[in-house]
Amino acid sequence: MNTNLTEKSSKPIVDKVAIVGAGPGGLAAAIALRSQGIDVQVYEKAQEFRPAGTGLGLAPNGLNSLDAIAPGIVEALKSSGCEVHHTVLKNIQGETIRTNATKYLEQYGQPLLTIWWYRLQQVLASRLPSDIIHLNHRCIGFEQDENGVEIHFDSEKSVYADLLIGADGVNSVIRETLFGEGKPNYIGSMCWRAVIKYRHELFNDYELVFVKGNKQFMYLLNVGGGYTSWISRKFSPEYSLSHSADEVKSRILHELADWDESFRAVVKATPAEQIWEGPICDRPPLSRWSEGRVTLLGDAAHPMAPAMGQGANTTFEDAYQLRECFSDSANLQAVLTSYEQLRIERTKIIQARSALGEMRYYDTNFAASTGQTQERQTSLNDDFHKWVYDFKPSVKS
Repeated sequence: MNTNLTEKSSKPIVDKVAIVGAGPGGLAAAIALRSQGIDVQVYEKAQEFRPAGTGLGLAPNGLNSLDAIAPGIVEALKSSGCEVHHTVLKNIQGETIRTNATKYLEQYGQPLLTIWWYRLQQVLASRLPSDIIHLNHRCIGFEQDENGVEIHFDSEKSVYADLLIGADGVNSVIRETLFGEGKPNYIGSMCWRAVIKYRHELFNDYELVFVKGNKQFMYLLNVGGGYTSWISRKFSPEYSLSHSADEVKSRILHELADWDESFRAVVKATPAEQIWEGPICDRPPLSRWSEGRVTLLGDAAHPMAPAMGQGANTTFEDAYQLRECFSDSANLQAVLTSYEQLRIERTKIIQARSALGEMRYYDTNFAASTGQTQERQTSLNDDFHKWVYDFKPSVKS
């Protein structure tokens, strides 16, 4: 484990990296670092990869980062997901309020792509040797010294690495061990979601449908392969979880009691055990992500509300930027310092705007309450979105 940390040469700065978490962020980081000649091992608590997760949107900044990490992977994702050409806003009676053509491809060179989290995980995993992904490994902590990191799992097994990357999500064990923050911050929004094989005449001509209710809304996403992802969120100052799968389904149908039957039908068609219920949470931004030979990535580093759809996209930026830091730095300390300098401020801004955006879903008088005119607010949003989506991997930012 006595890796040379002071001299830049053709030899990798570190020999072995352990990544905890085999979600899209952990897998993307593994692909990125393996391209630098580093031995990467990924440890995942799940016993198997199984159909799970929600539908999500991959925006130009995330797709550009993935394309830089693994050329050709964006085309594979397009065949597994759905390019969004039109979005539609409806009211709860099912009436169309507005239809928009998307302009992501024209403005930023990449489309907005909706895909099932599980399919995204599969495509990323297919780019890695299966023997470097170790399932049924629940990390319970680690110890480190100047020579390396010892990572502990609940099987009483331990592994050693030169660098540990925590890509283990909003409830990260690695982050908790480093900083001891406790539970994440509930931001006042409850969520119910599922992905099912489903088509319906009311919205099957659109790739993305947004339904606005009273302090409640619903997304319907075409995620490819005939699958629909439905996501419903509701403003709720306090949160409580249902006691059973059947109770979860009854609860969301009750929440949608006044909605058009077409929206309730997609929930009714969903097996109760496939509906996920939970709070929307984030955490305060950190001033540093690393300590010694341990660092964070993705939701472990900057968990954010899903309002902007930037969780996965900023995670792929992280993976790309970390790879570049390994390419450009002379030692591990320089890698991690540069990584933080490039990532923390940007993700802090996006975290804050995501939390604000989540509450804007529920406040019909938001512009008035903030003193912003509609024109001014639209201009600010356009400038901000351009800053987010214009992230180019070839440019150090």
